[in-house]
Amino acid sequence: MDPFKGEDPARFIVEFCGGFERAVTDTEEDLATIVDRFHTPGMEQTNDGLRMDRSRLIAHLRPIRKNRPSSRLEVHEATSEGDLLTARYTMHVTTKRKAFSIDVHFFGRFASDGRLREAHSLTRMEKNAGAPA
Repeated sequence: MDPFKGEDPARFIVEFCGGFERAVTDTEEDLATIVDRFHTPGMEQTNDGLRMDRSRLIAHLRPIRKNRPSSRLEVHEATSEGDLLTARYTMHVTTKRKAFSIDVHFFGRFASDGRLREAHSLTRMEKNAGAPA
């Protein structure tokens, strides 16, 4: 059971996050359908100690879809073993009003089909770059 199918872990996490973001912000597809395509039914995410299940994730995505931010991941290191992928990356985010970066320490377990089952993340706001030019 190799959900990464030999793919470089850094590339996998960039493609996973990028694909998820594009599906949320660049389409009008139902958010529940998008979440189900990228996450298993019993998925759980814990970000900075706050637990999100499927319904809370969908609710979290609604304002993101409305604001349509863009982001870019800068992966500093990533590794995988079995179904576990760990990564340290910086997410550079741009919205209509501001730009900022978030330092992320990610620990995730993925199903054999590449969907996220469980994730634990610790984050820290890196900087406020001000309003985009």
